[in-house]
Amino acid sequence: MNWTKRVEDPNVWRIYRATVALSIAYGMALSLLAIFLDANGFTKSDIGSLALVFGLGIVTLSLVMDRIIERFGAKQTLIACFFGYAATVTVFPFLDSFASVALVRFFDGAFSVGIWIGSESMLLSRAGERNKAFTMSLYAVAIGIGYALGPGIAWALTRLGSLAIGFIAAGVLSTLAGIYLLMRLDPGKGRRQVLQFEQVDLGAPRESLQRLSRAQVFWQIKNSCLAAFNYGYFQASVVLFLPLYLIQSKGITAGQTIWIPAFFAVGMLLFTNPAGLLGDRVGHLLTMRGLAVVGATMVLGFVFLDSYPAMGLAVLVAGATLGSISPVSLALQGVSLQAEDYSRGTSIYNTFYALGMLLGPKISAEIFEHHGGAMMLYHLVALWAGFILFSVIFYRDDPAAGATRAAI
Repeated sequence: MNWTKRVEDPNVWRIYRATVALSIAYGMALSLLAIFLDANGFTKSDIGSLALVFGLGIVTLSLVMDRIIERFGAKQTLIACFFGYAATVTVFPFLDSFASVALVRFFDGAFSVGIWIGSESMLLSRAGERNKAFTMSLYAVAIGIGYALGPGIAWALTRLGSLAIGFIAAGVLSTLAGIYLLMRLDPGKGRRQVLQFEQVDLGAPRESLQRLSRAQVFWQIKNSCLAAFNYGYFQASVVLFLPLYLIQSKGITAGQTIWIPAFFAVGMLLFTNPAGLLGDRVGHLLTMRGLAVVGATMVLGFVFLDSYPAMGLAVLVAGATLGSISPVSLALQGVSLQAEDYSRGTSIYNTFYALGMLLGPKISAEIFEHHGGAMMLYHLVALWAGFILFSVIFYRDDPAAGATRAAI
């Protein structure tokens, strides 16, 4: 398969390259986050509260992100958020009070969602109508590469010094990625210009178009929004508390837990592109449902596993399935909306992702604190079971549902 022929816009590849670098930084920081906070005396409740503040930052900016993009342009917004994230992750290890850490985590979340919405809006607008799943799956591959490499780099750096080195390195890498986009990413080609394949250019500010209301956009993409909520809830909870669960209940060392995010990312990296192609063939929502069934089963089985290799394999399969839901859900959103509604759709989509990240860690922390890690995992399984049921009820929301039914 010649990927460059299917994705001809060089700006798409530039976003992919910057995403790899940024995701390495994310992987480094996330693999060290819970360990750093725990080592500095923060309780599980504190960690959950800080994650809630992080999610609050995401929610706050995601509510207005579409308007910011339309006012200043996707490129300018994207680059500003790259530099903002670099600043927050660099200063993070030098803070010691709950208030100061919470403030930085809030802006960490705000800048992160700015990057996600800016990148997703530009990619969807520059992807051909029949290449949206393919384009977004490669975006997920770029994320997966970074998350797979990040924990290993963090582990190597922590052998040379304190945990702070990993956060500083993440800040440097994010800064370099922002400089790359500043120098290489095209600023856009004018207001309301239609690009090749009838794409609307979201790279520059543009005049107001006839658009759906926020409520109408949400109703068209409600399955994608629920998937985003579940994934945000699951991801934010697992990255914080799975390492602690493994250490306390399974006898895994802190050093071994650093590799858990890498296993998840490798699974996502290996399967996200096939999942996107499968979604194009049989329907995005049907594919998401199947991925959720397998992923939830892995999370359920995790409670009963005792060996580190078996747990690593379970995490890898969970990453291959649950981690692949996000790009497929973005593709479903892309075929459900008109191009002029992409920035609004990705803003709403990421709001639900943020709500999941906002609620998940705090609820998971309370369950972990009072009922144990196994019960925490059980409630995550129930969350995905709810999505599976929802996707069955609203299966007609996928434009491919009618075609699939006719073919049967």
